[in-house]
Amino acid sequence: MATQFSVQDGRKWKTHFFTIWGGQAFSLLGSQLVGFALIWHLTVSTGSATVLATASLVGMLPQVVLGPIVGTLVDRWNRRIVMMVADTSIALATIGLAILFALDIVEIWQIYVLMFVRSLAGGFHFPAMGASTSLMVPKENLTRIQGVNQMLNGGLNIVSAPLGAIMLELLPIQGILAIDVITAIAAIAPLFFIDVPQPERIQNGDVGKIGQPSVWQDFKAGFRYVWTWPGLMIIGAMAVVINFLLTPAFSLLPLLVKDYFGGSAMQLGWVNAAVGIGVILGGLTLSVWGGFERQISTSLVGLAGMGIGTLVMSQAPSSTILWAVMAAFIVGFMQPITNGPIFAIMQTVVDPDMQGRVLTLLNSVAGAMAPIGLLIAGPLSDRIGIQTWFLLGGLICVLMGIAGFFIPALMNIEADRTAKIGPEEKFVAESGIGN
Repeated sequence: MATQFSVQDGRKWKTHFFTIWGGQAFSLLGSQLVGFALIWHLTVSTGSATVLATASLVGMLPQVVLGPIVGTLVDRWNRRIVMMVADTSIALATIGLAILFALDIVEIWQIYVLMFVRSLAGGFHFPAMGASTSLMVPKENLTRIQGVNQMLNGGLNIVSAPLGAIMLELLPIQGILAIDVITAIAAIAPLFFIDVPQPERIQNGDVGKIGQPSVWQDFKAGFRYVWTWPGLMIIGAMAVVINFLLTPAFSLLPLLVKDYFGGSAMQLGWVNAAVGIGVILGGLTLSVWGGFERQISTSLVGLAGMGIGTLVMSQAPSSTILWAVMAAFIVGFMQPITNGPIFAIMQTVVDPDMQGRVLTLLNSVAGAMAPIGLLIAGPLSDRIGIQTWFLLGGLICVLMGIAGFFIPALMNIEADRTAKIGPEEKFVAESGIGN
């Protein structure tokens, strides 16, 4: 079987994991700086909402549309190599665009190409890193690690935009692209020296041998794995609802601040900062606390808390923006409490050689709901008011958080998966026999 670290390994797993994690965190900062710089360049050079919308779609669709097949490939390939190739591809594409900027011959479609490459490579990197984490970190520490990840994301969301703006004042855009190349190298370098544990069939070199599942059989097995596990299906359904309701709600936040609270860009900045600070403190709390013994309980409490924060936002008096700031902090704080344990559960209970498929499948389905929700929320909010959409989203999140405690399939998801699937059924599910 694949080697997995345990707490008895002491500092060994921490040294290995956090060396890789540190490089990836550095690279993520570079990526966010580039994202800010490119969007600002398109804004200034075109002034076109269509161009910005197209850029957003190009950056999102590869992971949503290709996610399930990408996850299948990640489960068949060496995940350390996948991460190295993904980061290298991003670096090479970024170098190419930097040269075009330096020569002053860049065109919009070339920026779209870079965004597509970055999104596609990120689509490979996300499940490879997520699935590798479950074999590098002792199971009892996975929730704390997810808290650290959530804290990192919150911190980057706070600093990346102002830091990107400062960089644009100091450097030409090709200079910012060069910084991203350096951060990509920082992410790649540790992977040359640190071994990343692999699932059993990759370790044994079984993938691609005669009698082993094909790519298509692996692809179908991933769907069947989720479909036949009620607890996973419920988590996926909840993620779909959350993305459908809350992503559009907070995309409309600038209008809520401006039209309902009568605020300015400064007040919007306060609200956004409150979300980011909440995420950092929520992630810090989770990393220290580790959550309840039953991690799904932690996530459900967080979901109900996010709903309460959204409800407060919808019912806050328009006379003061401080209610919105407080509500935004609650939502931000509860976000890691909701998301961190879910990722830890996936890394704990899902078979290591299935994690790439499961993570990308759930991520793709949930991610697809965000643009659909935006298409509906915009026109509907013009008719019924933005506060009503916030009210609806908050109320449903609270109800889902409470109802989850009464669903046995969800509450028992952390039970041993092998107790529910016998050896013969597991072999059929993985090999695709009978289809």
